[in-house]
Amino acid sequence: PQRNIPGIASWKECTPESVKPFSAVGYFFGRDLMKALDVPVGLVNSSVGGTEAELWTPRRYLEALPELKTLFDDYAKRQEKLKAFIAKATAEGRQPPRWNPGTPPSGLYNGMIAPLVPYAIRGAIWYQGESNAGRAQQYRTLFPEMIRSWREEWGQGDFPFLFVQIANYNVPASDPGLRRWAELREAQLLALSVPKTAMTVTIDIGEAKDIHPRNKKEVGRRLALAAQAVAYGRDIVHSGPIYESMKIEGGKIRVKFKHAGGGLAVRGETLEGFVIAGKDRRFVSADAGVDGDAVVVSRDAVPEPIAVRYGWADNPKCTLFNLEGLPASPFRTDDWPRQL
Repeated sequence: PQRNIPGIASWKECTPESVKPFSAVGYFFGRDLMKALDVPVGLVNSSVGGTEAELWTPRRYLEALPELKTLFDDYAKRQEKLKAFIAKATAEGRQPPRWNPGTPPSGLYNGMIAPLVPYAIRGAIWYQGESNAGRAQQYRTLFPEMIRSWREEWGQGDFPFLFVQIANYNVPASDPGLRRWAELREAQLLALSVPKTAMTVTIDIGEAKDIHPRNKKEVGRRLALAAQAVAYGRDIVHSGPIYESMKIEGGKIRVKFKHAGGGLAVRGETLEGFVIAGKDRRFVSADAGVDGDAVVVSRDAVPEPIAVRYGWADNPKCTLFNLEGLPASPFRTDDWPRQL
């Protein structure tokens, strides 16, 4: 872990010129927060695109958990593979391959977060997850552990940690089966059990062919709402509907939500994105409608339903919001294994 970051000399006032290399989401977040609080807002941007959460987590926290300690072995194997390629190319008189084994676990924490500790902060915003989508089960442990490690290293208590649930991306699903991005979103959703956290849902503003959604303004706005509620204690609606419970009522399932705000709402003509399954665990598209503070889901072909999923795909069509215009998070009521 380093104690200084070279090249950072002073704070810069936000201007059209100084903001160009800065985070767009961070800019809109800070702008909206400043308007809401009517005080100056200072932002420190420490980020690298396309990186895994383990790169931002202190080594001792990764090594303390068996399911995370293996990350160092994986990196060591990539290094050994690179050395073997180089040795073979050199022996054959060829140019060694240009292949980067990647940043080692904890590397970005050591160089880009540790030097900031214990700088006084009010909280953190975090937008990451796509690079861990293939290991969503591990992310259930990794992400909360990363949050815990930062809080302990800073020594300023459980400061607010606000994060963005990854947006819709890729070709829209042709079937309601499991998707790895849906599993990663679920891992992020589960992280809400960590105290003083909030999640900004972006399932409605992603790009099918661009992993970087263009609508940074709305992401920043939603994060600023979360900051007002969690960091500054304001009584405002800061989240879209979050799954709370389900109840089977004959051939229908009634789903209830937290953070319904002024009420549940449908964006568009019909409520889309819901699938339903019976004892055979085969999901089919469902009929769904808002009924007071709940959504009622059914399908004639599934007379005895036992599970519901919503937005369970890389790029699902999701139309459930609250009246404040914030989208519901994708979810599932089951915990069935991935192959199902």
